[in-house]
Amino acid sequence: MSETQANGHASVEDEAPLVRVRGLVTRIGGRTIHDGIDFDLRRGEVLGVVGGSGAGKSVLLRTIVGLMIPAAGTIEVLGRDMAQISDRERHRVEAQWGVLFQDGALFSSLTVAENIDVPLKEQFDLASHLLVEIAQLKLSLVGLGPEVAAMHPADLSGGMRKRAGLARALALDPALLFLDEPTAGLDPISASDFDRLIGDLKSSLGLTVFMVTHDLDSLVAICDRIAVLIDKRLKIGTIAELRRDPHPWLQAYFNGPRGRAALDGKVAQAR
Repeated sequence: MSETQANGHASVEDEAPLVRVRGLVTRIGGRTIHDGIDFDLRRGEVLGVVGGSGAGKSVLLRTIVGLMIPAAGTIEVLGRDMAQISDRERHRVEAQWGVLFQDGALFSSLTVAENIDVPLKEQFDLASHLLVEIAQLKLSLVGLGPEVAAMHPADLSGGMRKRAGLARALALDPALLFLDEPTAGLDPISASDFDRLIGDLKSSLGLTVFMVTHDLDSLVAICDRIAVLIDKRLKIGTIAELRRDPHPWLQAYFNGPRGRAALDGKVAQAR
């Protein structure tokens, strides 16, 4: 333990952002989606990413995890510049994040347990009985019973598929979790349950979460800060700060009828 840590203060490593993006530019088919995005994802926070249709929320997530190549800018994850590291180093960094895509993105031909095994087999050479035990543990973490392990994605409800996809995202005990519209397509009760699950996992596992969403209730329930994609850049702040911003989109989103219902409802519950 360092002297700084022993004195009860955060170390430099603890204070460093898990994700640091500077000057990010992305283009698709000649169209600029992001034009100079800067942001830090702080250790231990849930950052919710919102924006209008076509603003590039999912594109931003996919660019950070390396599924799309930016036109310019730098992306650092866990202190490593993702454009400068070797394939071996990238493999090590990727083992420290988990990704949940929309609808779970599970392999339809595999059982749920086999889906959870995929990242484990990519990183380790584990005995079969250990794979079984890990799959059961991850299912338990996301609130699914052991019987789900032998089921196929087609046999699951939408909410169960999301949870199974989350179990796979947690397979390697990541420090960092990327969520792409995790409550999309869920009924209000299932969406609320999923929000609660993410909040509980963040607290119990010490996760840092980057969450693309359109769900105001999710923002209210579990996000520490909000990043809003507007005019190809990000505005970041707390909900209270963004509600005071005069930008027309922010006013319509946070202070419109749905925004007032979600946000003022939270205030009423706090009382």
